[in-house]
Amino acid sequence: MMTNRFLKYAMRAGALALCTAALCTAPAMAQGGGGGGQRMQMTPDQQTDALDKAVTLTPDQKTKVLAMYTADAKKMADLRAAQDPDMRTKMMAMRTDEQTQIKALLTDDQKPKYDAFLASQRGGRPGGGGGTPPPATPPPSLYL
Repeated sequence: MMTNRFLKYAMRAGALALCTAALCTAPAMAQGGGGGGQRMQMTPDQQTDALDKAVTLTPDQKTKVLAMYTADAKKMADLRAAQDPDMRTKMMAMRTDEQTQIKALLTDDQKPKYDAFLASQRGGRPGGGGGTPPPATPPPSLYL
């Protein structure tokens, strides 16, 4: 009788642990997979395609942009591998330089589209981050 009661409690505790794990996993997956807080990086080809879709690049521009993205991806991979303590600052400088070089390749008609593309990539916030910024105040439904 005692082992039967123990088994019931053990089954309940196991079911509770399983449900808790499932409920905690869903939000982590929705936020990017829970892989250490890192987002999935786009390949240079994907970056070029996204830019092409936004500003309609010429074949010559596409070739140059792809070469830039490929070179910078290698440099960034090398920085990550070296575990450089100043990696973030260097990567941000590389991105800024990359954006300046790309903008220099674009026509006057493409530049406003590129600015809009960059803003959408950052979620409309300076400094990047993607997504939409959180609301300044909680929605009224939380006060009920």
